[in-house]
Amino acid sequence: MALTPRLEIRQSQSLVMTPQMQQAVKLLAMSNLELSEFVAAQAERNPLLEIEQRPPAAIPIRRGAAGGGDTDALLSVAEDISLWQHLHTQIGAMRLSPELADMAALIADELEDDGYLRVPLEEVAQRHRLSSRDAIRALAAVQACEPTGVGARSLQECLALQLRERDRLDPAMQALLANLKLAAAGRMAQLESLCGVDAADLADMLAELRELDPRPGARFQVAPAQIAVPDVFVHRTGSGGLAVELNTETLPRVLVNNVYAAGLAGRNAEARAFVAECRTSASWLVRSLEQRARTILKVATEIVRHQERFFDGGVEQLRPLTQRGVAERVRLHESTVSRVTAGKFLSCSQGSFELRYFFGAALHSLSGGDAFAAAAVQNRIRQIIVAEDRIRTVSDDRIVAILNGEGIDIARRTVAKYREGMGIPSSVQRRRRQASLGGI
Repeated sequence: MALTPRLEIRQSQSLVMTPQMQQAVKLLAMSNLELSEFVAAQAERNPLLEIEQRPPAAIPIRRGAAGGGDTDALLSVAEDISLWQHLHTQIGAMRLSPELADMAALIADELEDDGYLRVPLEEVAQRHRLSSRDAIRALAAVQACEPTGVGARSLQECLALQLRERDRLDPAMQALLANLKLAAAGRMAQLESLCGVDAADLADMLAELRELDPRPGARFQVAPAQIAVPDVFVHRTGSGGLAVELNTETLPRVLVNNVYAAGLAGRNAEARAFVAECRTSASWLVRSLEQRARTILKVATEIVRHQERFFDGGVEQLRPLTQRGVAERVRLHESTVSRVTAGKFLSCSQGSFELRYFFGAALHSLSGGDAFAAAAVQNRIRQIIVAEDRIRTVSDDRIVAILNGEGIDIARRTVAKYREGMGIPSSVQRRRRQASLGGI
């Protein structure tokens, strides 16, 4: 077969997004702050654009469950509580003598941000006029607090406290902790000999160490308070329904200065072309902002309609909801719903929530009735654990039985996943911790 050059014409279809369409999609995903910055940048380049914007009223972000104010200090960490406040709360809940509690509080105040006690204990004892025995007892009380590892005087002691809680501080692990420098230097053969293990066991031990937290107090370091400017307000009307309104105070009001445009256009052909381009760009921006507002309101209204019971009953009344389900009901693409709900906040009587907070997987009902939202089930698990007896802790199997009795079809592994996701230790760990607190 001879190979010869030739020309062919083929016809095909493809979806092509113009630059303006691409920018409209980006506008939809922007937060209020990002949108304001974008519009301001456009106004700098386009002399026909004028911006009128009033300063928004900021509302603190509330990401957690509404009505969950009875959280156990030993099981959860409030975002705005410092490490020292957290430790003082736990020390006050321990069955200690008033004198020992005061001494433990003094030791807690000596800890650094990451939870370590780097000042020699003898120096602390001398400064506060404590005996060596009392200082040791006070430090033991601090080290019994959550998160496990606080009060440690070295990395080895921090890791040892966490391993002891897991009942994994055997002689081999103790030898590994005493020779961590060899691991850093890659001298594995020497470590195997010192620990009395083979290469596979040593690899497992090192992997276990990597799962521990070398800076247990770091999670309490106070970050700048996040502020959420609500995009949507929800409130009850006089007739008992729910009203959904856009927060127009936070949106830049964009105007097209046609008077200035007319003055420029009368100069020459080049000026007229420039003005036409600016007018087209400005008109497109105004239409895009209007479309963005309508889309946000449409999606928010559907979310509120589906989760109506939440606005009176809180997290326990959340219903299963997916982005795909919302997209189908409002006739938008699922990716559009995803962009709309990212970084957008809803303010209501329960607090301020990101729109994505209202989405969640479904857990089936044993009775065949309405399914349960994952967030509501997680909240119920927390309630069960908070109410448990300090000595007879509730196992995951027992939680499954309680939830099954309430009509929630849930597996043990799902309970464990939700519990671990909330940072709650296992029943064995909780029972061991309570025993150690009571024995000091």
